[in-house]
Amino acid sequence: MNKRVKRGYLQISFAWMFAIIVGAFILFLAIYFATKLVNTEEKVLDLKTGKEIGILLNPIETSVESVKLTTLTFPKETRIYGGCDDNYGFFGKQLIQISQKGFNNQWTETEIDGSKTVSFQNKYIFTEDYTEGKKFYILSKPFNFPFKIADLIYITSSSDSYCFLEPPDDIKEQISDLKQPNLLLEGNCTGSKEEIRVCFDTGGDCDMAVYYDFDYVEKKGKRMVFKDDALMYAAIFSKPETYECQVKRLMQRTGQLASLYKDKALFVSQKGCDSNLDLLGLINMINENYENSNNLEIIKNKADKIEEDNDYSSCRLW
Repeated sequence: MNKRVKRGYLQISFAWMFAIIVGAFILFLAIYFATKLVNTEEKVLDLKTGKEIGILLNPIETSVESVKLTTLTFPKETRIYGGCDDNYGFFGKQLIQISQKGFNNQWTETEIDGSKTVSFQNKYIFTEDYTEGKKFYILSKPFNFPFKIADLIYITSSSDSYCFLEPPDDIKEQISDLKQPNLLLEGNCTGSKEEIRVCFDTGGDCDMAVYYDFDYVEKKGKRMVFKDDALMYAAIFSKPETYECQVKRLMQRTGQLASLYKDKALFVSQKGCDSNLDLLGLINMINENYENSNNLEIIKNKADKIEEDNDYSSCRLW
């Protein structure tokens, strides 16, 4: 009698154990596929957000010589990665990738050359490896060389403060007029370790040094040459590798635009109006001499001469 009871007891226990194991396996599969689905949705959202950022940047591009500032706010912690490819077509391409904290408080995976990356051939964004936060400041400034080449876009996080120490009066006035909250002049700097210190014409205890009179920025052991204020800010707000890649793209664009203006000059000359601009010389100089920003000076001299000739010409091309 006792043996029968024990045998039934064991049979019931095994059935329950089997049900528990099967139930746990089904629950595991449900959680696994739910997690996969959430991760997939997060990646799709990151890709969509990257495309939307590129589209949102269009309205801040300037139509005349001016500076535009706007803000971009996300509902959760976000990292904006900016990449650059100078070997794609005539103009290279701008790469943008977004990473956000997911439901598990982990950052979504990033791969700047991967499937989550969106690209634009007409954007020039200057940033560090990535900038992180919920609120971002987007500043746009035109780059002319000698005609307008493009709008340069600088993206910084509201949590990153830049302290400008002893800048020239015109730079001080520009920063003051911008009223961008995370760009501080010396009297308003907090002195905290997190503050990014930008020194002018001196190395000092700074994260970077801007040698304004000599047209270069020294940062992370690298020298970035600039030839106008738009490129100076680009060097300040971006890592050296990004700066060099984007400036090369800008020179490629300069050559293509110069070729279009050369065709325009030929057309107006047939109408009896000769502009006499050495645009072919500028094109050849870029093609033959440009390797990195150190070559900007000789090209800038040529661009300045063309700009002067155009200003005094009776047949101005731009």
